[in-house]
Amino acid sequence: MSEEKQEKQEKQIKSRNEITSSVSSIVRLVGKDINGALSIERALDQVKGIGSNMAHALSYEIESKLGIKRSQSLGSLTEEQITSIEHIIKEPASAGVPSYLLNRNKDMDTGKGLYLSGNDLIFAVRQDVNRDVNARTWRGFRHQYGQRVRGQHTRSTGRTGVTVGVTKKAVKEAQAAALQKDNAKGAAPAGGAAKGGKGPAPGKAAAPTGKK
Repeated sequence: MSEEKQEKQEKQIKSRNEITSSVSSIVRLVGKDINGALSIERALDQVKGIGSNMAHALSYEIESKLGIKRSQSLGSLTEEQITSIEHIIKEPASAGVPSYLLNRNKDMDTGKGLYLSGNDLIFAVRQDVNRDVNARTWRGFRHQYGQRVRGQHTRSTGRTGVTVGVTKKAVKEAQAAALQKDNAKGAAPAGGAAKGGKGPAPGKAAAPTGKK
């Protein structure tokens, strides 16, 4: 029995080594390096612009259109399969993904429903911000000054620079001390002559005025 167990363990180890040798460690997908040990659905979630819902929908379409299981590791795919997956990611509407999952409906330039991911999404967002800034819209002004754009509160969250609310007490104390110092400087000394005047010399009496 012990020999049979050892033989089974050796076979399992050999099969695992064969699988790991055939699976590449890092795969380039939509301009990003992704761990090849991840499943297709989990690997799609790593791409910028693809969320969990979109990754689930894309993996379902990939399984139905290309015959690749969602649980299959990304590193075990061939280059042709990866290029076909990238084609589905760039044009998910043609593969059957519903339009409400697209992240760019009614594009301003083309008027079509698009889905952008990776560097294309970064470039498109930058172009949108520059368009608002050049048009001098309120949204553009908020972008230009680094403020919240979608109507969020800015008193308690999203504050940049010196947080006034935290140092308010210290600032008040400093202002009160400075005000007391200014008052002390401006007040005349009690019982003495005015500033800049000449009083009687020490040890000498004042001259008589002639009046009784």
